Amino acid sequence: MDVILLLKAAIMGVVEGLTEFLPVSSTGHLILTGSLLDFNNSVAKTFDIAIQTGAMFAVMWEYRQRVGATLAGLASEKAAQRFALNVGVAFLPAVVFGLLLGKAIKERLFSAVPVALAFIIGGVIILWVERRHHALYGARDGAGARQARVESVDAMSWLDALKVGLVQCLALIPGTSRSGATIIGGMLFGLSRRVATEFSFYLAMPTLIGAGAYSLYKERAALSAADVPMFAVGFVFSFIFALLCIRWLIRYISTHDFTGFAWYRIAFGGVILLTAYTGMVHWVD
Repeated sequence: MDVILLLKAAIMGVVEGLTEFLPVSSTGHLILTGSLLDFNNSVAKTFDIAIQTGAMFAVMWEYRQRVGATLAGLASEKAAQRFALNVGVAFLPAVVFGLLLGKAIKERLFSAVPVALAFIIGGVIILWVERRHHALYGARDGAGARQARVESVDAMSWLDALKVGLVQCLALIPGTSRSGATIIGGMLFGLSRRVATEFSFYLAMPTLIGAGAYSLYKERAALSAADVPMFAVGFVFSFIFALLCIRWLIRYISTHDFTGFAWYRIAFGGVILLTAYTGMVHWVD
């Protein structure tokens, strides 16, 4: 058993868990961390996608009551049927565009400079959306200004869900952030910050498990039983740190916006570009 390899898997799992549900791009952080750790071969790239399933299970555990109630009520309860339909509608665009564009994006954009540019552009967009949101609804949802158009996940229409699903497709570009695209896009479309964040969590379930299962199936010939401990370690660490991050984020958004994450993205992307162009760090593609 390669202890160093397992340590790298644990670090990657921590990075995935801490970044999957924040608007900072887990894929971008995994690409850059993998480059620094020399953990970027074909198996490692499959690993990066597969351990997202650990983060997905963290969501399922945190929202197990809602998930259980929805599954139990699918046959007879309109609210459960509507919720499941909305998640399915939001998930569909990622399937279509992922199958059409996923290979080309992996070949051309999974390297440090494109990721850094996506970090910076995404940060600027978050600043703009938050400024707009503050002007419309106040610094915090429900802080005396008029309320957002949608104040509950159950009040979302299928069209609201489709819009969120379409902006999620932007996350196919590494460095964009799946959670960032869905949360900020949801806010732009009239969802409250809390609703946009919560729906992003729910949408992660089919998205992450689908991406992980597809990646494992597609690359099954390159994997072996010897890779199981590495994947297991990454999964466990991803689950633990994603669960901690979810609980922290729900508390955070009750009193804060996402401006801090925007400046982090801009600064982090700037550092990557600086180190890449000066040769201070050799980022491996």
